[in-house]
Amino acid sequence: MSAESSPGFTPTGTIASAADRRRVVFATVIGTTVEWYDFFIYSSATALVFGQLFFSPFGKGSEQIVAFLTIGISFLFRPLGAFLAGHFGDRIGRRAVLMITLVLMGASTALIGLLPTTQAIGMAAPILLILLRVLQGISAGGEWGGAVLMAVEHAPRKKRGLFGAAPQIGVPLGLLLANGVMAVMTAIAPGQAFLAWGWRVPFLLSVVLILVGYYVRRRVEESPVFTEIAERREQTKVPIVQLFRKHALLVVVAALVFAGNNAVGYMTTGGYIQNYATNPDGPLRLEKGPVLWAVAGSAVTWLLFTWIAGLLADRIGRRTTYISGWILQLVGVFLLFPLVNTGSVAMLALALVILTVGLGLTYGPQAALYTELFPASIRFSGVSISYAIGAILGGAFAPTIAQWLVQTTGSTMAVTWYLAGMTVIGLIATLLLRDRSGIPLGPEAEAEQAVSPIRGLSRA
Repeated sequence: MSAESSPGFTPTGTIASAADRRRVVFATVIGTTVEWYDFFIYSSATALVFGQLFFSPFGKGSEQIVAFLTIGISFLFRPLGAFLAGHFGDRIGRRAVLMITLVLMGASTALIGLLPTTQAIGMAAPILLILLRVLQGISAGGEWGGAVLMAVEHAPRKKRGLFGAAPQIGVPLGLLLANGVMAVMTAIAPGQAFLAWGWRVPFLLSVVLILVGYYVRRRVEESPVFTEIAERREQTKVPIVQLFRKHALLVVVAALVFAGNNAVGYMTTGGYIQNYATNPDGPLRLEKGPVLWAVAGSAVTWLLFTWIAGLLADRIGRRTTYISGWILQLVGVFLLFPLVNTGSVAMLALALVILTVGLGLTYGPQAALYTELFPASIRFSGVSISYAIGAILGGAFAPTIAQWLVQTTGSTMAVTWYLAGMTVIGLIATLLLRDRSGIPLGPEAEAEQAVSPIRGLSRA
């Protein structure tokens, strides 16, 4: 029986039941929130304690740079996760890959919570920590593409932006949860208790969250677009080869769109602002708890504007929403450090709230934009690999670069110009793309999907 004739499915890749659609959105939000909580709790711990506990042998001043480098190292393995997830996601389905990435991320995070420090086992501690972070990177590389496709390929054609905002919301929710839990632990276990055991609790909490996420995701049906591909027996044998042979330039442009958002976002999700504001040897020396709560509060506005961006993307188009977001993000970048450097937690919170308006508007439309860029048969590979490369070019080493720039120049102005430059790169990449809102997503429209969305090109 074909997808067109099977109950509940249409050739455009949607499902008829509103209850099923709600289940998909709920599962997508829960699953990505759990994944990004695990990923960001590492960044928070890096900003607050990992330099001292795991990288002290590198010396005062260098220990924090090395600690931030481990955040970036994990990004180098995101393409591996994206290649593996893309291959199997295009071959065996989106749902199975999502279950695997969820478990891998959760197991890696929980093991970090049990890891002895350098004082206990010497250099084996940072080595094991980096290996577990690499596993987190592999999982993150495969997670996002699958979550995006499950949401957008289930969506009605005129609501893809809104449905696509669901996995995007998982990022600010994960940031909110990670910083909120860390803030609670600084109150429950202050001072030396936090160094001794308090930081471990948020990592061990991942076990409970993974069980919840696994249960929710098991209840969601496979993407109807992949179901149709499988019933037609049209899976691509080696989707990655096809992707780079026909769409290599598109992958690069799509990656640059995300890089412009990701570099700026990793000022908080990568832990840089938290470290800069609370470092006892730094210029501000603020208390950990209030700073963490300020970051958690900004995650709420990030979530709100990510959701608004999904609505706007359906009404005014993906490209127009993005352009508005880049302009507002640039404003937030130039206000960020002048407000943070006042030394007031209230001004820091205001700076992050302003910044997250632009971040939300340049992140919310990404799921729908990416999904509509690539043909159905190689879509998982295209979406995942573009995202992974964009993450390397954007957020991977943004905290490290920011730390190095401040230590080298003695000023945050260099960081501002770096972030502004990345924002402009994202804007230019967006301007190179046509808006393909509403393009059919099913395999029956593969020829239409294969026409390059890059301006000035007929095919990639």
